[in-house]
Amino acid sequence: MTGAMADTESAPPAGGVPREMPAGQGPAGSTAAMPFIMVTVLIDMIAIGLIIPVLPLLVGKFTASPAEQTFWFGAVAFTFGVANFFASPILGALSDQYGRRPVLLLGFSGFAASFIVTGLATALWMLIVVRLFSGALQSNISVANAYVADITPPQERARRFGLLGAMFGVGFMLGPVMGGLVGQIDIHYPFFAAGALAIVNWLYGYFVLPESLPPERRRRFEWHRANPFAALSGLAQLHGVGALVVVIAFGSLAQFVLHNSWVLYTTFKFGWGPAQVGWSLLAVGLMSVLVQGFLLKHMLKRLTPQRLATMGLVGSSLTYLGFGAATEGWMLFVVIVIGNLIAGGAQAAIQSLVSNAADPSSQGQTMGAVASLNSMMAVLAPVVSAALLGFVSHRPQGDWLIGMPFYFCAALQCAGTLVALTHFRRHPGPAATV
Repeated sequence: MTGAMADTESAPPAGGVPREMPAGQGPAGSTAAMPFIMVTVLIDMIAIGLIIPVLPLLVGKFTASPAEQTFWFGAVAFTFGVANFFASPILGALSDQYGRRPVLLLGFSGFAASFIVTGLATALWMLIVVRLFSGALQSNISVANAYVADITPPQERARRFGLLGAMFGVGFMLGPVMGGLVGQIDIHYPFFAAGALAIVNWLYGYFVLPESLPPERRRRFEWHRANPFAALSGLAQLHGVGALVVVIAFGSLAQFVLHNSWVLYTTFKFGWGPAQVGWSLLAVGLMSVLVQGFLLKHMLKRLTPQRLATMGLVGSSLTYLGFGAATEGWMLFVVIVIGNLIAGGAQAAIQSLVSNAADPSSQGQTMGAVASLNSMMAVLAPVVSAALLGFVSHRPQGDWLIGMPFYFCAALQCAGTLVALTHFRRHPGPAATV
């Protein structure tokens, strides 16, 4: 293990908030820093959500047919995912050496530039290049998770990761709705609005957000640890993690297949339009905020992270099965509510187990490896979902086989549950505190 890097401490920014904050084991630093990173994540997620309704339409401006539009939109998504796969562990490791703030500021800068250039794009190649650039600089989520690990004692991390998940839910609600409304005026405007929000986040990060990683807990950057394959191998070798890498991969692939299938699935099976899809996404966001923002802390008083993760994986399997087997559109809303109540804490619980297995000087690299794994699944998911939907797209409306993508997701989560149960028998955790 390399020794800490002795960076000099910066002067306090405007407003009197110190740039370097205590490592979070004391309540003062932890309590003060958590709202800052939550606001940062919220702004970031709103900015990302703004472009969701309009990016496919922008790609369509440069293509001659729906088939071409589908192919090149997939290419744009693929480019971002591949770049993010290689860059996430590198940026995470850099945050272990230089601190979280500089890497977050770099990500905000890259986001602002990519959103604005995308809005100004006049050719398809520009979209692909800018998404490559954006994917290479985007590590905000993994660095935010490392930030939370810096300022939070291990026993509190699941609840704190749940709070970040609630911010994702709020951003997921607000961003696409705002993007859809602004995009009705002009499809380029959401990109400029997202760029403006990224600039706001940069200013907020520069003047307000404190640094979470003190110099004595930093670790020198090493290329052989930072490449994505070495980072994933190191993640699997962490004591107490091991097979959880497989669980994370299965869960991430299932989630991305859902994202890529939802609109077409609901159209093919129930004849839904944009309004119904929008309401369903709103329901997902509301339940995410309710469960991760409010209920998770009570669940953690009665359940260990291991039990919560297992319960959540079983709940996720049943939720995906419910999505695929639903015979009426309204049933999806029932599944969203019940499924989130049962499964909503699984991701935060698993995230806390991985974070607790890493030492304080390698949180950035560890969270970067998780982000890299998620990016790999994000690249694979469109291929899987397109193949499964293509296999059943000719079926009549209402046919149960149209739910094939979600049956596949349910099978993935069942497999993940079995792997997790085996792993938790070998690595039992401490009892929950009531």
